[in-house]
Amino acid sequence: MHARPSHLNTKTIGRKLHLKTVHRAISLLRVTAACALVAATSGAFAQIMPMPQNVVQLSASGTVEVQQDLLVLSMNSIKEGPDAATVQTQLRQALDAALTEAKKSAVPGQMDVRTGNFSLYPRYAKDGKISSWQGTAELVLEGRDFPRISTTAGKIQTLTMGNVSFGLSREQRKKVETEAQAIAIDQFKAKAGEIARGFGFTGYTLREININANDQGGIPRPRIMAMQAKSASADEAVPVEAGKSAVVVTVSGGVQLK
Repeated sequence: MHARPSHLNTKTIGRKLHLKTVHRAISLLRVTAACALVAATSGAFAQIMPMPQNVVQLSASGTVEVQQDLLVLSMNSIKEGPDAATVQTQLRQALDAALTEAKKSAVPGQMDVRTGNFSLYPRYAKDGKISSWQGTAELVLEGRDFPRISTTAGKIQTLTMGNVSFGLSREQRKKVETEAQAIAIDQFKAKAGEIARGFGFTGYTLREININANDQGGIPRPRIMAMQAKSASADEAVPVEAGKSAVVVTVSGGVQLK
C-alpha cells in the first residue's frame, strides 16, 4: 500500500535536482558569454585606440625679475623675572604700548599691524628647579609703504628690532606671473615647433599641459643689522632697502608631432 507513494517521491526529487542542474548550467553559460563579450569589446577598443606614436615631452620657462614691493618688519621684547605672572605683565605692557603707537600710522595694505609670537617658558637651575621665567612678545609691521613702516618702527621704544624681510605683494605677484607665463608659453610653442621641424614633421598638436610658478628671492636681512639700526637713534626711521625677486613660470607637457 505504501510502495507507490515512495516511488513517486523519488521521481519528484530527481526531477527537482535535474532542474537545479539545468539552471546552474544556464547561469554559467550566461556568465561565460558576458565575459566573452567584454573581452571582445576590449579587444576591439584596443584596435580602435592604438598606442600613441611620435609624442614628445618637453618644458620651457619664463622668468621676470621685479623689484620687491612688500616689507615685513618684526619687533620683539624679551623679559625675564622670578615668576610667570610678572614676566607676562611686563610683556603685555611693552606690547600694548607698541600697538598703540603703531596703530596711529596703520593704513590697510600700506602698513598692516599684527601681533606675532607670544611665549613664556621656565629657566632651570642646576638642581632641576625653576630659577626664573623668560618670555618673548612680537609685533609685526607689514605693507607696501616702506617709509611709513620704517618711520613707525623708529618711534616704538618698548620693543627692539627683530627680522626684516622683503617679498612681493599679491597684486605684484599676479601681474608678474602673468608676464612670465606668457614668456613660458611662447618658449614652449617655439621649442615644440623646432622639434617637429627637426624630425621632418610640419607641426604638432597639444596633448597635456602643466603650468607651475615659483618666486625666487626675498632673502631676510640679518637680525644684527636691524638691531644696530634701531640703537642708532631714537625716533629715527629704520634704514631698509628692498632687493629683487625673480618669478619663474614653467610650462611642461606632451605634444603630438604631425
